[in-house]
Amino acid sequence: MKKVLMYSTAYCPYCIRARQLLDQKGVPYRDIRVDDHPELRQEMVDNCGRYTVPQIWIEDQHIGGYDDMWALELSGKLDITLAAVFNSTDK
Repeated sequence: MKKVLMYSTAYCPYCIRARQLLDQKGVPYRDIRVDDHPELRQEMVDNCGRYTVPQIWIEDQHIGGYDDMWALELSGKLDITLAAVFNSTDK
């Protein structure tokens, strides 16, 4: 299954912004809340080497945090990356 995966917390402003951007684009994503499941933070760290949230993947590509995703958005590369993963029937 093609996917966007994000590790986040409920209260982190960058996590909220990341969710808003993905929602605005109509992109389905799996949101793993490490504040609800703290044992999954180590899984996140093991997968990317970072401790901060959000951490975002598009398919197998680790995008990074919100600032990284926003930089892709500003450059026009976020839509290109998402289009490569989702076709119009997947949304």
